[in-house]
Amino acid sequence: MMSSTLALSIAFGTFVTAGSAASSQGSKIQYSAEHGTPSFIGETWAPKTKKGLSKRDIAFSYLSEHSQKFKLKGDMKKHFKVKEENADKVTGTYHFRLVEEYKGIPIFGSESTLALDKNDNVTSFFGEVVPNLDDKNIDTVAAISENEAIKIAKAAIEKKIGKVEQYDAPLSAEQFIYEHEGAYYNTYLVKASTTNPKVGYWHYFVDATNGNVVDHYNAAQELFAFGSGVLGTKQLLDVQFIDGLYQLHGLSRGKGIITYDQSSGKNILVTSLSKAFHDGASVDAHANAMIVYDYFKNTFERDSVDDKGQALISAVHVGDKWNNASWNGVQMSYGDGDGVTRAFYSAALDVAAHEMAHGVTQHTANLTYRNESGALNESMSDIFGAMVDRDNWLIGENVVVNKDEKIAIRSMSNPAEIVDVRTESGYSPDHWSKRYIGTLDSGGVHINSSINNKAAYLISDGGTHYGVTVKGVGREATEQIYYRALSLYLTQSSNFKMMRQAAIQAATDLYGASSNEVKAVQAAYTAVGID
Repeated sequence: MMSSTLALSIAFGTFVTAGSAASSQGSKIQYSAEHGTPSFIGETWAPKTKKGLSKRDIAFSYLSEHSQKFKLKGDMKKHFKVKEENADKVTGTYHFRLVEEYKGIPIFGSESTLALDKNDNVTSFFGEVVPNLDDKNIDTVAAISENEAIKIAKAAIEKKIGKVEQYDAPLSAEQFIYEHEGAYYNTYLVKASTTNPKVGYWHYFVDATNGNVVDHYNAAQELFAFGSGVLGTKQLLDVQFIDGLYQLHGLSRGKGIITYDQSSGKNILVTSLSKAFHDGASVDAHANAMIVYDYFKNTFERDSVDDKGQALISAVHVGDKWNNASWNGVQMSYGDGDGVTRAFYSAALDVAAHEMAHGVTQHTANLTYRNESGALNESMSDIFGAMVDRDNWLIGENVVVNKDEKIAIRSMSNPAEIVDVRTESGYSPDHWSKRYIGTLDSGGVHINSSINNKAAYLISDGGTHYGVTVKGVGREATEQIYYRALSLYLTQSSNFKMMRQAAIQAATDLYGASSNEVKAVQAAYTAVGID
């Protein structure tokens, strides 16, 4: 099989088709890598005589002439159907659009075009021809109707996005032979247009022989670009293509994933002339917002931070060597760091998840950002940051430049190993008796968050702490307990003792009063001095 990028120049001699000699000059051919059939032929071809032949006759004579290359046998009118034919009045050329068929059923993706010049010479063929379909064991007998296929597709769409009160247009169904993962299926392609609860132009391929959904995609918004992050990680990016520019303003999640450049001091939407984005900070911020949205959606069925699809907005290159990241109630802001101690906060997935989790807290318990309630606010963000980035129990290890001085911003498993200059003793407390009680850091919101962080770690992974042994129940149970506690039980003024009770209640709801999960919560909070 020839490569799809290989173009061969071939000088044809004399051919015989339908009893007539044909001529061709200066042919160039490119072959499909998948099928080994021509995807492009450029030449000037004509039958020996055009007398009495219509333009359509000439087109099919041409296809017959090249049947061996297409790996097709017999009458080409049984293999190809004309979908459209148009005369270009400006150039005098004539154009056919055809589709390949198998036993009268069109093959999805097998369209081709064929052009004639003003003298009715064939000048080009573009397309995708699928050969040897008799060998594919395709069942061409439909066991369900178009209406039944539409009902099946509607049920699948609404399972995916929720109840659709009104479709933007009547659903349509069209029969196709469809290739998926190397097999060929007799399907109905059902198309549906929706605005609420999610924008979509849904394409569902329903097996006509048994009603199974073979494949599906959303043609309205699945436009993606790519780029490399600060650390060289390849990222897939949800974008839009508007006015000749690819924009970091994707629509596949909630009301959008949007990334701005703040280098000028104003939010400027990040764009590119191609699908390749080269600013690593922007690439990371956008990709991480997508990942965090998916985490809350898939893990808790939460639609963005407000559970109503709120757009996730990120701004990068904020400030002058700013060593921080923040959530301001509307958007995430990421500094580039000073390059000496910290660098590019948007590169850290756990930092991105931490900031967006502040948005979740804002729309649930709305924990006041002072003293113990503020420490819980910070801790919740650390917990979900660690749950999204499941590599370890460190927070912000990717933004720390000098690993000899500090391995991360915080450690949830061993808070004391991370030096925190805001505490008099220089470390983060891992027990309530060692909590900070001063006025710095809004009453220790970052400092004392490590107490609840340690409890969360113990609930998940277990261990012995201050003589108390905890049998861990894993990350999956732990994240469900904390999300339920945050969304249903904690309030603005909750303190550490209320956190313990909320976590116990959440674990009881989910797993039962006598469950290992409840026992783990009780033991973990006892271990960090909260009874």
